[in-house]
Amino acid sequence: MASTSVVPSTVPDPNTGSLMVNAFDGTRQALAAGVQLLVRVIDGNQKQIVTDFYKNPSILFEGLPFYNNFGDNYTVVVSAEGYIQAGFYPIKISPNSVQHIDLMLLPKNGTFNFGEALWPTLKQTRPHFTALLAHGAADDAAAQARYDDLRTNRPATMASFFNLATAMSAISLPAGTPLDYIKEIVWDDTFAQDRFFGYADKKLIDQIKIATQQGEFAPEIDPWLFHPSATSSWKQIQFGEANVQLTFHEGDTRPIGGVDCVKIEPDIDYYKDPGAHFLLEVVVNSTSHTLTDPKQGYVLRWIAGRHAGVPEFNPPYTIT
Repeated sequence: MASTSVVPSTVPDPNTGSLMVNAFDGTRQALAAGVQLLVRVIDGNQKQIVTDFYKNPSILFEGLPFYNNFGDNYTVVVSAEGYIQAGFYPIKISPNSVQHIDLMLLPKNGTFNFGEALWPTLKQTRPHFTALLAHGAADDAAAQARYDDLRTNRPATMASFFNLATAMSAISLPAGTPLDYIKEIVWDDTFAQDRFFGYADKKLIDQIKIATQQGEFAPEIDPWLFHPSATSSWKQIQFGEANVQLTFHEGDTRPIGGVDCVKIEPDIDYYKDPGAHFLLEVVVNSTSHTLTDPKQGYVLRWIAGRHAGVPEFNPPYTIT
């Protein structure tokens, strides 16, 4: 494969910009030094500016062309033997400044590590999670047994719940977070590796409507087309990737603890930006291109958060 080197600039050039690329693994730590990375940097004109190998998890690219138009929307793709490649688009290059992008490369055939998510530990570190997971169980022992069965026999479903619960707990509504309003999980076959169903305080719908007026969410048109029996749905629009979608089935209600509740269906959508969807879903070598892979949601949500400069997406598991 051809290699193009970008010569570092010694004098500030108003027609160039810089980019720092950092590679991490599934434990959210810097990728081990010595792992050979193939890095591709592509400008918005779809011209490949860099294609080269590196053995450092942090690489600075200087002298990248600045066009002052859509050509400055760069794509970065990083791959390594034994890892699933990762990428990001768009990264807007600016003159005389250094843009940063952190990418996560998961090991191929990586497995979920729930070492920090054993029930006694989780009760201490994520009490909101265990309170929700325990609802409806006869006692704490029964709640733990149900939880351990899910974690052991359906780890992808457990990881999906952690992705969603972690993401929802980081969304600030006018009052609380979406997770604060969810009272119960439906423990049946609908508890899946890309979504779960539950019941939430009806007040959550009003909170989402206010957040929509504030530009935090966007309504989904005709939600019943992809969510049978759904009556309304809103998608978070904070990130380019891995936004939470909250779908409501308002024909299904029940009181829980004296609170009027409505059925809710949270899931995570991969890409908001059509360009990112095209560029990255094509080039990222994933085992699945559907909304059923919690590993992909984990990677995309973490990368999106790092790029947005918000607190790190840190579900209580890693992938090793």
